[in-house]
Amino acid sequence: MTELGFQLYSARNFPPLSETLKKLAAAGYKTVEGYGGIYATMDDAALEGLRADLDANGLKMPTGHFGLDLLEKQPEQAFKIAKVLGIEAIYCPYLMPDQRPTDAKGWYAFGQRLAEAGKRYQDAGYVFGWHNHDFEFQALEDGSTPQEQIFAGGPDLAWEADIAWVIRGKADPFSWIEKEVKRIQAVHVKDIAPNGENTDEDGWADVGHGIVPWRDLMAKLRHTSAKHFVLEHDNPKDVDRLISRSIASFQTY
Repeated sequence: MTELGFQLYSARNFPPLSETLKKLAAAGYKTVEGYGGIYATMDDAALEGLRADLDANGLKMPTGHFGLDLLEKQPEQAFKIAKVLGIEAIYCPYLMPDQRPTDAKGWYAFGQRLAEAGKRYQDAGYVFGWHNHDFEFQALEDGSTPQEQIFAGGPDLAWEADIAWVIRGKADPFSWIEKEVKRIQAVHVKDIAPNGENTDEDGWADVGHGIVPWRDLMAKLRHTSAKHFVLEHDNPKDVDRLISRSIASFQTY
């Protein structure tokens, strides 16, 4: 059975983290995904404490999100985080609006920048890649998309495909999966509420309780190189509900 991990960003509004880890373990999760807000500035003792907390709950952290500044300017810290926490795959997750290129040439150059930033991590044995949102699928003036240009500029980049954001970007997830079958190393599993519902949760839904066709998507995704499937909800109002309902749905796929 394919296992479902949990992106810890989903529980950022429900501290403490130690309690979240206990809940995840009790619900049957085996892996979690970290992000910079948790560990980017942790000292050695705090990192070791987090690793001990993961171990105590039988959890592993095979994937993690690392901001571009950390990856480019503080590689020693990034390597330390990955080593202590047991991270195997590093994904750059976002680019602020004021930093985004406006044309195909700029996005191609950004792909080259990502590839250059990731080379030291790839050389050290880590998977390195990009995690998308919706803006990468908005057509540029030449008809291409930022996502296409990023991958053209960084042909060796892995992709953590956030399927629900692909859909929100008005793109076809099935065609993107087919197109990037070898590049997809991880997948964010999230759901979109029917139009007009869950407005207090930014229109997201627990997996299996929205409109994303996850059963069909999983059938397609099993033909990719994806090793990790990670639950995410950007703004849940009930994290216990998210944890329990999502894994129950996922286990039927």
